[in-house]
Amino acid sequence: MLVFLGTAVWCGAAERLDAVDRFNYALGTQTFDATYQFTTNSRLVETAEVMRNMGATVIKFGLMPNYAADGSRRSGNVPKKDPAIHSLTELARDEPSHRRVLDMPFANYVIWMHTIATGADSWRNGFSDDSRQREYREVYDLTAYLLKTYSGTGKAFYLGHWEGDGLLRGTIGRENDAKVTPIAVQGMIDWLTVRQRAVDDAKRDTPHHGVEVWHYTEVNHVTIARDEGRPALVNEVLPQVPVDFVSYSAYDTCNSPKPENIKSALDYIESKLRPKPGITGRRVFIGEYGYPVGSPKPDGKSEHTAREQDELSRVVMRAGFEWGCPFVLYWELYNNEIYPDGRQRGFWMIDDKGEKQPVYLTHEKILREGRQYVAEVIKRTGHPPTFEEYRRKAVEFLTESDK
Repeated sequence: MLVFLGTAVWCGAAERLDAVDRFNYALGTQTFDATYQFTTNSRLVETAEVMRNMGATVIKFGLMPNYAADGSRRSGNVPKKDPAIHSLTELARDEPSHRRVLDMPFANYVIWMHTIATGADSWRNGFSDDSRQREYREVYDLTAYLLKTYSGTGKAFYLGHWEGDGLLRGTIGRENDAKVTPIAVQGMIDWLTVRQRAVDDAKRDTPHHGVEVWHYTEVNHVTIARDEGRPALVNEVLPQVPVDFVSYSAYDTCNSPKPENIKSALDYIESKLRPKPGITGRRVFIGEYGYPVGSPKPDGKSEHTAREQDELSRVVMRAGFEWGCPFVLYWELYNNEIYPDGRQRGFWMIDDKGEKQPVYLTHEKILREGRQYVAEVIKRTGHPPTFEEYRRKAVEFLTESDK
């Protein structure tokens, strides 16, 4: 059994990333409420270091009011809350673990941003003028802080939220269609519009270079809209909001993944996006997909084997690369779900014994080959490949890895 501990050490202020570290290799993972750890670092720092060792240049985590362990099964990013923190800017700037990870040499940060001022769903019964103002100010201040602090580094920050359909309608049950009321839809439109305006205004007002901040919404019940015309974020809200990007939490197509079905969902989401002339390339990414490994569930149904977890993930990775997703992010590095009897459900790349799973090794291999390819192109031509060139090469890496 291989116990894997992060060995990377990062301290000091963020520096400009070199061309290989700044390149977007698309593949990565995320860290939310890990149920175990192996070092004395905070869980956020430990998992971030492991992701860096894996070769990723993207990390996904949360800047949220519930950023700390709460005494239940929620482990949070850090063990305890700091009573002096009252805004996301203070959390990013003053909380040591969050600041340390933001300073690490990641090129891309995909962040669940739920403000301390208003939370995640204060808009459901209408987004009041007071809530709009407080949301705007907290998002504006965080954006300005990121732009000033990381100017010149080559970093990009994608500020968004947890599964929007979970907020808007809950499950896909038909009884929940009734939750998508006009007032809830308009409230969500207003919430996302205010957040986008805050990001845009901060970018306009804040001198910066070599750094980007973008705003995204996350959809997760796409097929009920695409196939049945039922109400969801993608067809009721997305066409009305000027977001930069869309994250697709893709379980409705990835639980039994078929490449053309995944690509069809991505096409459908893209068709609902409002134009953004200042952004080149695709604007929809796979922000979450994953497969649990472990012993049978309490109902007796089997979970996946480690090999199946890897094989299914390869299907999603390939579909994402072929379509052109900016990111394809696996859920997650360490498992966050425990059955009532205490067993780990196994949404992991590294298990609770520290053993790297095949899906981790696949990511590590593709990322290593991607880095080598980018370095070779830079050496030969003096500049990195385009993302289009890279993603075609990544499909070749996956094909070779499948043999």
